[in-house]
Amino acid sequence: MTNSVYQMVEFVGTSKVSWEDAAKNAIANARKKYSDLRVATVKELDMTIEGELVSTFRAKVIISFKSHN
Repeated sequence: MTNSVYQMVEFVGTSKVSWEDAAKNAIANARKKYSDLRVATVKELDMTIEGELVSTFRAKVIISFKSHN
């Protein structure tokens, strides 16, 4: 049996539409820098408010990827 090591990074994705899109945007950005992504956990959800309206949804996501060291 082979041993594996995984690293974890945290990204914050944003969206004008939804938290789901914000989380997907975090993953899309992580893919640009890291390969072999494995698991993403939404750590925190929040939103910014301008006036009376929600202006931006934000998702803080912890993403693990397989380390190839």
